[in-house]
Amino acid sequence: MRGLAFSVGIVACLTLVGCNERQAAETLPPPHELTQRTMGHYCGMNVLEHPGPKGQILLASRLEPVWFSSARDALSFTMLPEEPKDIRAIYVSDMGKAATWEEPGASNWVDARRASFVIGSRMKGGMGADEAVPFSDRSAAEKFASENGGRVVAFAEVPKDYILGGAAAPVAAEEGEPALDDQQTGSPVTPAAPHTHPN
Repeated sequence: MRGLAFSVGIVACLTLVGCNERQAAETLPPPHELTQRTMGHYCGMNVLEHPGPKGQILLASRLEPVWFSSARDALSFTMLPEEPKDIRAIYVSDMGKAATWEEPGASNWVDARRASFVIGSRMKGGMGADEAVPFSDRSAAEKFASENGGRVVAFAEVPKDYILGGAAAPVAAEEGEPALDDQQTGSPVTPAAPHTHPN
């Protein structure tokens, strides 16, 4: 009898954990659609004027998303100590569903924390810098890497130096240290200036 009660307790706990995970996923605020008025946080230009994947971050302290002309800039926002840390959701363009590199889509968003990223490819982002190319499907990311170079990593494996340091080649994260963390309040890497449009 005691064994049965223990088993029922375990099943109840596992069910509760599963429900909590589903509930957390369900409470993620939905992404916004790109419009002609969408302006990049760092470049101050219309996001649609740039090729490659875009990003948007939803903050608890703000009604409208913070927009980015590249997925890499969206990732840098999560790492820079001076940026807000009340991040509710991070969305990036799902390039597996994009029409072309020049037309990444207005509504094909993927949760960045669940995306696979190709880093170190020959494709350049919205401001002509190295890009972290996001995909919802890892096999699509691997196909992209085989055609354009680079390697596939998860959100937490994207090296800080690749995002903040402006390195042309990916730099491995230090052993035992996640590369990205939306709860991070600082970074040992000296941040590079965000990608801005040359005047």
